[in-house]
Amino acid sequence: MALIQEFERTGNLLFKYRGQIPVLIFLIALPVVCLTNQDWYAEVGLGHYNAWYITLCVLAFLISLAGLVLRAYTVSTTPKGTSGRNTRTQVADTLNTQGIYSVVRHPLYLANYLIWAGILVFTMNVWAFLIVSLLYCLYYERIMFAEEAFLRSRFGEQFEEWSARVPAFLPRLRNREKSPMTFSWKTFVRREYVTFYSTIFTYTLTDYLLFFLMHRHIYTCLPLHQWLRPSLWILAVATVLLITIHMIKHHTAVLKNDNRD
Repeated sequence: MALIQEFERTGNLLFKYRGQIPVLIFLIALPVVCLTNQDWYAEVGLGHYNAWYITLCVLAFLISLAGLVLRAYTVSTTPKGTSGRNTRTQVADTLNTQGIYSVVRHPLYLANYLIWAGILVFTMNVWAFLIVSLLYCLYYERIMFAEEAFLRSRFGEQFEEWSARVPAFLPRLRNREKSPMTFSWKTFVRREYVTFYSTIFTYTLTDYLLFFLMHRHIYTCLPLHQWLRPSLWILAVATVLLITIHMIKHHTAVLKNDNRD
């Protein structure tokens, strides 16, 4: 099998599981977090809300928030049946070339990387950040290759012209063209509420992992109030919102009737 065919085959395979594989990559990175930088965590007073810790937390949250906003904008301004709305298989009735797709060819993959990059910054572990970023580059490269092979065969010269002027992963803002569709709050809530919740859940899990590493020798003696960290309260609120939105989505028509899905 020619190398180009192998790239396309493995890219299509990874495409089918692109929602699960990033989680697996992150779980692979957790042992790196657990086995390195533990002494440094203690030195900086991880979890004690000093200036260094708060600054890194804010930076991490802003990076992930940028990814979440980019996902929300992309999903909520992309028409049905186009190259950005496929799920399990390669599907595209038309090629997206306007809006966010006039700035970057793969905005959702960029958004996903930013979300995870923020979480990795939150771990304050350089090795975890570098290893996961490398794995993500290899992983997304194959998927983007397979997607673009499909789009090239489907749209020919239109794809070639678009790909020649729009970068694959690093946005070129001066290229921006207005999207033909306005932002839809219904689409945003309906399609992205699980992504927002998953991000909050992962931050909470990571926060407690780091808290455990910080207090691993005395964690059984810590009073209950020290285990009730702010991330847990945020997750509790997010869980209530998740259940509420899920009920509204599946038992009412409030989030429907915008002709986006």
